[in-house]
Amino acid sequence: MRKSVLAGILATILSCCLAPAMAAETVKIAHIDPMSGPFALIGESYSRQLDAAAAAINAKGGVQFEFVHMDNKSSPQESTLLMKQVVDSGIRYMTQGAGSNNAHALSEAVAKHNSRNPDSSVLYMNFAAQDPALTNEKCNFWHYRFDATVDMKVDALTSFIAAKKNVKKMYLFNQDYAFGQAISKAAREMLTKKRPDIEIVGDDLHPLAKVKDFSPYIAKIKATGADGVITGNWGPDLSLLIKASKDAGLGVIYYTLNAHNSGAPSSIGAAGADHITQVFTWHANIADNKIEKFANDFHKKYKDDFYYNTLKTELDMLAKAMADAKSTDPLKVARTLENMKFQSDTGEVLMRGDDHQIMQPIYIATFTKAGGPGVKYDAEGTGYGWKTDTRIEYKNTILPTTCKMERP
Repeated sequence: MRKSVLAGILATILSCCLAPAMAAETVKIAHIDPMSGPFALIGESYSRQLDAAAAAINAKGGVQFEFVHMDNKSSPQESTLLMKQVVDSGIRYMTQGAGSNNAHALSEAVAKHNSRNPDSSVLYMNFAAQDPALTNEKCNFWHYRFDATVDMKVDALTSFIAAKKNVKKMYLFNQDYAFGQAISKAAREMLTKKRPDIEIVGDDLHPLAKVKDFSPYIAKIKATGADGVITGNWGPDLSLLIKASKDAGLGVIYYTLNAHNSGAPSSIGAAGADHITQVFTWHANIADNKIEKFANDFHKKYKDDFYYNTLKTELDMLAKAMADAKSTDPLKVARTLENMKFQSDTGEVLMRGDDHQIMQPIYIATFTKAGGPGVKYDAEGTGYGWKTDTRIEYKNTILPTTCKMERP
């Protein structure tokens, strides 16, 4: 009898102890990005990075993240159709990175759905679409951005350029959609304010993913005598631009926002050495690199570089918000994310409640030969990597917002 009672007590204790682990909830997250077409390489790389970041969180126990990767073919219309599939499948969380045009479509679709269906609301987390309007005049409660905006990045770049007294002429060259247009506008305004003596000798917008030969544009840039080019081009639009620049012997510095994306370093290679300066939120050679092991393990498993830390920050903060809220309900989690301060892999970050825009450290770095001081790792096996020029603390990246958010 005593043995039976003791066995029963032991079983009860064990069941109590094991229950939380056994009851860990699995949260599905829809990832909507291009998995086909000219930007497929980037979308597929994002998928691997999201899976790896989720696996690291899942290994700690507690809430478990599972991704459902969906191909929007780089189309806002397709993105909206996929949003309906997300809702129909019962998924309550969604993330995206490639293309501010797609981000606008998703943000609007989520806001519309949630206003009509509060019991099946969806939280949209954006880790790479940078158009400032998304957290300004187009802001909405259900959209959270974990990357710096165009204005924040261009502010850092233009301050860096303004400090170079030998720069006299600058050319603006960008893709003709929300993201590229925002860079052009911000660069012109900020350069004029910081260094009115710098002449903007050109300001071109070209069709997104349509140009196969950039040599006519390069000839135009060369004729102006520009010292540098500010461009947000990404994917083939960047690699083909740099190739044409090398072929023409154009020796300008390209000040970029997307030269670290999957495929860009390997397609640029030596042509970009000491000719590309990038603004971003993390690179493999930053000082006090807290995710060095994670990035190395990722490379070993996928034979691919880990390069977009904002998606990892996104998931780390999401897991904490769910733990703090003691819930996976999107509304409760969204409210918990507001004004959250968090120790990320690069230092303290803040999710500003006014517009759901994250504030985080920003780096400026130059693409140069690996192996020397400050360039331990190369990018994509090219023999060239990123060397930090400067780090800007998050409190020095904060810009005002025009967001007038309507809350549920």
